Amino acid sequence: MSPTTPVWDPAQYLRHAGHRTRPFTDLLARVPEPPRDQARIADLGCGAGNVTALLAERWPTARITGYDNSPEMLDRARAGHAADGLAFAHADVRTWVPEEPYDLIVSNATLQWVPGHVDRFADWVDGLTPGGTFAFQVPGNFDAPSHTLMRELATSPPWRARLAGVLHHEDAVLRPGAYLERLTALGCTTDVWETTYLHLLTGQDPVLDWVKGTALRPVLTALADDPEARDAFVTEYRAALRAAYPAGAHGTPFPFRRVFAVAVRET
Repeated sequence: MSPTTPVWDPAQYLRHAGHRTRPFTDLLARVPEPPRDQARIADLGCGAGNVTALLAERWPTARITGYDNSPEMLDRARAGHAADGLAFAHADVRTWVPEEPYDLIVSNATLQWVPGHVDRFADWVDGLTPGGTFAFQVPGNFDAPSHTLMRELATSPPWRARLAGVLHHEDAVLRPGAYLERLTALGCTTDVWETTYLHLLTGQDPVLDWVKGTALRPVLTALADDPEARDAFVTEYRAALRAAYPAGAHGTPFPFRRVFAVAVRET
């Protein structure tokens, strides 16, 4: 397995499910109703299925498929979210093409893992019904200490040879204006915005606990065969995070910027 293909831990990811779900609900609030009652919906990068289930709650008559390439996540999704019209299937977002017209294609915190994901937009928009919607949100915090400290450590002399090329850089996502330009050029009426959430995390080393479920997965995967090295990296990274995100009287403030886009195909 490539070190840049992370092995996911659904239980770790879901430890902060409340905070992680909020951006999706904010995205969903701006998604218009599908153009037909029995809508066809795709959730790209569905993970553990917790946000896919929100789609089923909002549109109970829709046919919804959550797609992911992680067997661990798909197993958790199938075990935890059974509903009429809701299914989960293996797919690689880098190559997935709609096999039938969709009324809504949505992606929550996934496209940052897909290099060149904007080049996939044309196929996805082409796969929408007239009046259908493509909507996504991605983290926009790659220049935050949680990420810059991780990259600095991974490229330092003790780790450079083992972790070169493992982590994403700040160009993993585009600026909001670039998304607006690309989607409007595809003939969509597009709404793009950004929000910085100020999460108040609790517990010991909560920022480390957060990134263990997401951004740190490639490092943990790359060092999985060497527990001593993995623990050494995490120990050094933990110390840096404690300095960057000091705990306050009521918890640890964790600013998190996200970028959103809702693009409706012209009828």
